[in-house]
Amino acid sequence: MTNTFRVGDRSPRVAEARSTLARLGLLSGFEGDLSDKYAEEDKLFDADLSHVLKAFQQSRGIVPSGHIDDMTLRELRHASYRLGSRVLSYQPHNEMIGDDVASLQVQLQELGFYSHRVDGHFGRGTHEALANYQLNSGLQDDGVCGPETLAALKLLGRRITGGSPHAIREREQVRNAGPMLAGKRVVIDPALGGANKGALVAGLHGQISEEEILWDLASRIKGRMISAGMETIMSRPRMDDPDHTTRAEIANAFGADLVLSLQVDQYPNDKAHGVATFYFGSSTGSSSLTGETLSGFIQREICARTEFQNCGTHARTWEMLRFTQAPTVELVAGYLSNPGDVARLTDPAIRDSIAEAVVVAVKRLYLLDRDDTPTGTFKFAELLRAEQA
Repeated sequence: MTNTFRVGDRSPRVAEARSTLARLGLLSGFEGDLSDKYAEEDKLFDADLSHVLKAFQQSRGIVPSGHIDDMTLRELRHASYRLGSRVLSYQPHNEMIGDDVASLQVQLQELGFYSHRVDGHFGRGTHEALANYQLNSGLQDDGVCGPETLAALKLLGRRITGGSPHAIREREQVRNAGPMLAGKRVVIDPALGGANKGALVAGLHGQISEEEILWDLASRIKGRMISAGMETIMSRPRMDDPDHTTRAEIANAFGADLVLSLQVDQYPNDKAHGVATFYFGSSTGSSSLTGETLSGFIQREICARTEFQNCGTHARTWEMLRFTQAPTVELVAGYLSNPGDVARLTDPAIRDSIAEAVVVAVKRLYLLDRDDTPTGTFKFAELLRAEQA
């Protein structure tokens, strides 16, 4: 699907969304056929459907636009799977995705076999955890979740645990890494590249593209991190523009400790402005504790050092956040549709301030309870002296 559908549009995709929401029990009063045979009236996108869609989008950690786009339709399909509705297995390079996988991960986590992120992706970690559970339960340890494995899981029921093992592991990884930045591995991911230049805006020194702004900001962050002894790479060469899955795979192969994704936004009018940060968080209750902490540090540092409005930190399930194994933060560094934000983003001095804020935020993450410097006052020069002490 390449189109975005809004109120007033008519399409089989609209009927598919309506039918799926009805299956999920979110759409009352729908009496159409819940199969794939859609009546003409079900294909019309009305205001009631848009309202229900917004609630669904909010619950899934995606922007609640009330429109049907690629991401919303994909999330609807994932949500339609219930544990037991299909056989689950590990399929490299074509992983099964859905709420049934997330339910399986939660059950394995509660039983002590799964300590990774609950992300609804049947990857190698889920396969190994399931095979280990099967081995300990006297089942064939093939890592396939079929009727026999499901029956065994139902007999065991659920256990109450003392917190997310994944969150605990993330926190311990940060603690064990120590306060020094030297040796830590970070992947920086500018949103655009190759022929995709994004929007063109009039800057302080002439016309500049969205791509140029992001890569310049990325370079300033990278330069500071390298000066502090960090191992830092870009998510790909500047002439390439791969999808989020490929960028995440690069970050995972690098063995990153953190991933920083950089982008800017636009809005139909010029009133939207400010900086926002995003970390992985899902409707299953799973979230990246380290991502959330770093997201907050970055947000506060930028807003303390610049005049950008604080648009807050938010949990999302976007692909770059979901597919990376390391804690990941997406920074939306302003709106190119707002004159004030454009003036700031096209000012090299402000981009310098943003870069300094990001690096200081990473340092704060690793300082843990040793961080006692007020927000916005920790300078990069001080940081370097602390690293070299």
